[in-house]
Amino acid sequence: MSSVFHKIRLYHAVLALLVTAAYLTGDELEDLHIWLGYAVAAVILFRLLWAAAGPRQLGISRLFPDLMELAKVRRLNHPMISRTLLACIVINLLLATGTGLLMEPPPIGQLVAEVSIAPAFADDDRDRERDRDGKENEALEEVHETTANLLVLFVVLHVTYLLAFKRPMALFMLFLRDPAVPVAQKKA
Repeated sequence: MSSVFHKIRLYHAVLALLVTAAYLTGDELEDLHIWLGYAVAAVILFRLLWAAAGPRQLGISRLFPDLMELAKVRRLNHPMISRTLLACIVINLLLATGTGLLMEPPPIGQLVAEVSIAPAFADDDRDRERDRDGKENEALEEVHETTANLLVLFVVLHVTYLLAFKRPMALFMLFLRDPAVPVAQKKA
């Protein structure tokens, strides 16, 4: 297997660990949750830049299904099902991360420019606390929490699908098997 796929697997693991940690710290450890959210955003930005400048296999378009092809699906192991699950993961990940950034903009942004884009970008902590309790952020919080929960659902469906229909790939991505080594050789 190409080293590109090993790099994708490593990126995937880092993103999965960060997202899992952010999800699990959401209610209890708010400051850690926010910093994990910044890390997730940085990893997503890295992936977009990597897709733009890297090999063709890294292109983002390969993650999204062709809707006309999806309508023709007649078997459960069709690649469009996997792409659809990936698209749902990407959409929910971007929405959860984006709404999180709107509610808690990175401190670097506050240092670079004091531009008020939304009430969530208050100039001082007192204004931000007031906005946090106000209606302006309630909608963002709802979208953030809902998309985070949907993200978990789609990840579970994605992993289950891969284990059921694409087991060698799933085991490779979970660091449980190197697809370059046939199963018969591993047993010996």
